[in-house]
Amino acid sequence: MTFHQKNVTVTLVNFLLILGFYLIRVTQLILSESFTLDKIIGVWITVVVIAIVVTIIGTILTHIISTIIETIKTGNEDPQVDDIQDERDELIDLKGTRVSNTVYSFSVLLAMLTFALGQPALVMFTLLILCGIIAQIAGDIFRLRLYRKGF
Repeated sequence: MTFHQKNVTVTLVNFLLILGFYLIRVTQLILSESFTLDKIIGVWITVVVIAIVVTIIGTILTHIISTIIETIKTGNEDPQVDDIQDERDELIDLKGTRVSNTVYSFSVLLAMLTFALGQPALVMFTLLILCGIIAQIAGDIFRLRLYRKGF
């Protein structure tokens, strides 16, 4: 697995866990009938902080662990890390970003539609956060698919 595939995999796993957390917390708030602004803002802040911190820490730990494993496998104290981004990696990243943007654009339309149909703005903003997470996951899955395909 290349350096860039590891980055995408870490991000994908991170956002899948965040999606699970977000869905569980929002469902709990809805079922307990405490879906209010002050409670949902706490969930939003938690999701954003977790996304930033866990992605950074996960990426760093993944590279440290893979470097240690590479050192053990080869016996070389200074292993080569292939972290150069070539045109192929840039193209895969751009195509993944395009998928993420497309998914998010349609999701924003859906969220705005819920607001236009009479749902509170709180529902719309909750859907916007949810759709952002789903768009990131869709883009990462597409990137991994392109890497596996050998594009």
